[in-house]
Amino acid sequence: MVKVYQFLATGFEETEALAPMDILRRGGVDVQTVSVTGTDYVESSHRVIVKADVRFEEADLSDADLLMIPGGMPGASNLNAHPGVREALLNQFKSGRRVSAICAAPMVLGSIGILKGKRATCYPGFEKYLDGAEYTRELCTVDDTITTGKGPAAAFVYGFCLLAQLTSEELAQKVKTDMLIDELKAHS
Repeated sequence: MVKVYQFLATGFEETEALAPMDILRRGGVDVQTVSVTGTDYVESSHRVIVKADVRFEEADLSDADLLMIPGGMPGASNLNAHPGVREALLNQFKSGRRVSAICAAPMVLGSIGILKGKRATCYPGFEKYLDGAEYTRELCTVDDTITTGKGPAAAFVYGFCLLAQLTSEELAQKVKTDMLIDELKAHS
């Protein structure tokens, strides 16, 4: 089974964390939320309290197919300040396994040096933190094992993009159909 760990820090953006996680779980992916706060609970940027599946100190990330980080402020800054998260993301990337970040969180990938020479997107205004990346402005950008998303409205696109990478395009389309995503086009 495909295994994903999503790090949650105080101030994370709810939509960017929960929508992709929901999409992945609907697609049969085992997603575990990892609190980096030292407790089981993490408060979001809009004061929603989420109980994580595991604390960072107890997480065994060795079987991770993907490590993902949501944006939001100060969530992305808090993730960037966490030495363990930075080390885990760097090790994951160096081992050729997938990492992903959305909104402000690609700043973490930039700060650990893995975006140099890569294509990436992020929330407008945070491109200065992409350190050597080509800023695409796309809703979701994939470059090799790195996937980045633009912001809250892109959370669904980002989630389906990750699901397609981890499983198949066919399964991602089935989950999209089951969630009635295509019906949104009629209302845009």
